[in-house]
Amino acid sequence: MALEDGPEPVVGPGEVRLRVHAAALNFPDVLMCRGEYQVKPPLPFTPGAEVAGVVDEIGVGVERFRVGDRVLAIPNFGPGGFAESTTANASGGVFPIPDSMSFAAGSALHVVYQTGHLALHRRAHLQPGETLLVHAGAGGVGSAAIQLGLAAGARVVATAGGPEKVEVCRKLGAHLALDYREHDFVDAVKEFTEGRGADVVYDPVGGDTYDRSTKCIAFEGRILIIGFTGGRFAEARTNHVLIKNYAVVGVHWGLYNVMNPRLVRETHDELIRLFEAGKIDPLISERVSLAEVPAALARLGSRGTYGKVVCEL
Repeated sequence: MALEDGPEPVVGPGEVRLRVHAAALNFPDVLMCRGEYQVKPPLPFTPGAEVAGVVDEIGVGVERFRVGDRVLAIPNFGPGGFAESTTANASGGVFPIPDSMSFAAGSALHVVYQTGHLALHRRAHLQPGETLLVHAGAGGVGSAAIQLGLAAGARVVATAGGPEKVEVCRKLGAHLALDYREHDFVDAVKEFTEGRGADVVYDPVGGDTYDRSTKCIAFEGRILIIGFTGGRFAEARTNHVLIKNYAVVGVHWGLYNVMNPRLVRETHDELIRLFEAGKIDPLISERVSLAEVPAALARLGSRGTYGKVVCEL
């Protein structure tokens, strides 16, 4: 990666151009830079899939936004968000944010909280009083799931690697936080639930973590497949799914942007309501400059960060 000067991006029909104030770093950015993401942009490209800033130019046909609007956005593929300016599709990639929300929080909100809300409410139908087990609870995805689970009235158990990250989970409000390097979360979850097990498991890790989660899933429980940061795709044993009567549920948030964009907009409105009510607030652990993005992405890729890392301009 190199920090270079380039021309201002050209705004096409149906697009807006943003003056970027903040851009969040995400694990898919790491994979894309490694050439390991499922979609590969033509080189050279600018990574950065989440930004917040101010609209400074409107393309033909755009009616929902005006110059000066404060927004968060998913930049167009290729131009990316780690830049002073970027473009986004106004109809599905740009969302208003209130004055009460900082640009840093806006850039860190969209992907992880949309994923968490749709996973917990749309896919798992999480109910008040149920037990939610969140893996990698100190990460951006996991910290959002902890907050959303608490906002839904769930009892939250979180796992994390190392005492510092366990303490992060506790401060977020998890009822029980476990260091998976030191303790077997299966036994701890069973003890916490008096033998019942977790009603919902939020799993962005996969691999061995998924395998162990099947040992502490409750009757009629739901295991949410969020991602595979552990590096191995788990294999669901369908005989075990049948015998224990639980569900393995895929959560591909990006597909909702294609199949049900109205639901994405409705979820955004609900997330803003939860933010303004003080129920959720993105956990930002680091704020870096554009020049510091490569090193920060390297730390993110090696699990050397917690919460969200945000580039501020």
